[in-house]
Amino acid sequence: MQVVGILGGMGPAAGADFVRLFVQSCIERMQVLGLAVSDQHFPEHWLAQVPVPDRTRALEADAAWAQQPLEPMLQALGRLAALGARCVAMPCNTAHAWHSRLQDRFPQLDVLHIAEEMALNLAAHGVPAAALMATDGTYRSGVYEQALARAGVQCHLPTPAERARIMQGIYDGVKAGNMPLAQRCFGEVAQALAQRHGGAPLILGCTEIPLALDGAPQTAGLRLFNPAQVLAQALAQRAYAA
Repeated sequence: MQVVGILGGMGPAAGADFVRLFVQSCIERMQVLGLAVSDQHFPEHWLAQVPVPDRTRALEADAAWAQQPLEPMLQALGRLAALGARCVAMPCNTAHAWHSRLQDRFPQLDVLHIAEEMALNLAAHGVPAAALMATDGTYRSGVYEQALARAGVQCHLPTPAERARIMQGIYDGVKAGNMPLAQRCFGEVAQALAQRHGGAPLILGCTEIPLALDGAPQTAGLRLFNPAQVLAQALAQRAYAA
């Protein structure tokens, strides 16, 4: 098995939840490979929960300020590499605006790309189009639109008012510990997108969104895709590939 790493802290609750998704994905891989599900058959994995400046605000600011999230992410990747990690996943969607610079600095690591993994998963499921719920920073970076286009999947985007509602759910909701508010914000936008685009699947393109929408009554009947879960499955596959 390969040693793998998780670059978390963006936010901490999402990083911790990603470990849960990764452990579940490892159990699924063991079952596929015919391994007994035991403590000894889990791969060595390291979680780096580091304080990183706000990614969305960095992408909205001037070029100098936009460099601020990069340095702590590079330092965390260096620590994970020193611990023997060969493959690293970043649960934060917006952080992938810096993916190419992170990968270039550490060519010995396989830094997974959450949008690319999600796009491949949708294409494999024969999904022709999907609506994206994400941060303003993720929309600004265009990482999902580009990845989905390469996979032949059309990407529907929310209106400016809906984007503002998503951001309220992220910052005033999940990050502030107000889950009922987050559920209302995300649920309203999810329903609006599904109605406007003929029931198209929804990509929950911010790791805070599934934390509030999981099991929410507003999503009954909607088809939801969690990129963090897809990323966790990809990391587990790499961990057992050796």
